[in-house]
Amino acid sequence: MKFGVPPVHITLDGPAGVGKSSLARLLAEKLGLPFLDTGAMFRCIALRLGEKGLGLGGDALAGELHKLDFALSGEGGTFVLLCNGKDPGPAIRSEAVGVLASRFAALPEVREFTRGKQRAIGEGFSLVAEGRDLGTAVFPRARVKFFLEARTEVRGARRQKQLAAQGSRERLEDLVEQIRRRDELDRGRSLAPLKPAEDAVIIDTSDLSLEEVLEELLQRARPACGL
Repeated sequence: MKFGVPPVHITLDGPAGVGKSSLARLLAEKLGLPFLDTGAMFRCIALRLGEKGLGLGGDALAGELHKLDFALSGEGGTFVLLCNGKDPGPAIRSEAVGVLASRFAALPEVREFTRGKQRAIGEGFSLVAEGRDLGTAVFPRARVKFFLEARTEVRGARRQKQLAAQGSRERLEDLVEQIRRRDELDRGRSLAPLKPAEDAVIIDTSDLSLEEVLEELLQRARPACGL
């Protein structure tokens, strides 16, 4: 979906539980752009390679990674990230896979591999993308960059509600601890750490509804996209 030359990239970065995926999906729909869920890439890698994959050396890990291919499929405002031609489905959304994905994301071979795939998807096309380091490392020239934040306890409660809707019961204390662990991994890694780009718009979503945050995103994104 061409949307300008060069293409317009809009990035939403931030830690787990701030609503990035839901907001990026809605923002993309409102703007008529594809949505790229980069976090799903790391989750697919974690699910496919498992704990054993973390112990692989450079060439061995690179070899396993290059068995995976990612592509966006869809039309209009509905796009799905495919892994080897298939929708990975809900299996990648567990908290355990999320924590493992953060560990894989700290590996240079994984970052290089996913960065290349993300840039390839975005080359020549406009899109809305969400992740951890899109505005700083993947699309540093993005037209609009957002960094979303929220208090840890709020993020844990949101995750608990989301899992409950999927039929899974989790203790809030456990979810908050898992989120804290992921934050430490994401913010503390030396390679592409989680942090806002210097020119990012920072929004704390703790006390805002999804609709309120979306409206703020739209107010800033539409002028940049010429809408």
